[in-house]
Amino acid sequence: MNRMGVDAGEFRSVLGHFASGVVLITGMSEGEPAGLTCQSFFSLSLDPPLVAVAPGKNSTSWPKVSSSGSICMNILSDEQEPLAWTFAQTGADKFAGVGWVPAAHGAPRLHDALAWVDGVIEDVFDTGDHWLVTVRVVDLESRPGRPLLFYRGGFGGFAP
Repeated sequence: MNRMGVDAGEFRSVLGHFASGVVLITGMSEGEPAGLTCQSFFSLSLDPPLVAVAPGKNSTSWPKVSSSGSICMNILSDEQEPLAWTFAQTGADKFAGVGWVPAAHGAPRLHDALAWVDGVIEDVFDTGDHWLVTVRVVDLESRPGRPLLFYRGGFGGFAP
């Protein structure tokens, strides 16, 4: 139980019923690409164009990803589940065999992503066990395909 009387296991279980997309947040750290898997990503504002992400405070990758101030949110297709697992690992060589090009401000834009959103970090808010990060969008693009989804602790696809 937390201080508000909500059981953490029940909280996770109930909110796990909300399906979300999966993004790989990438950035450059000391000339090397860095990245992490995140399903806490959403559109925040049209004017100005802002998105938000919420990386966990215990992430060892987030400090590297965010160190340059520019990040790219690569929205995964349903064919990219292995990448989601790789980028979720601590200490793995996440970019081994992964094709990418630098986005406008240098963050890795992954080949074959369903979509990508390149941006500059605007604000970072201290919120519980995660950071809430607002990002000003500077460029973006999408391609046809189906998204990879996260639901009840696992990955899956979407069939309209």
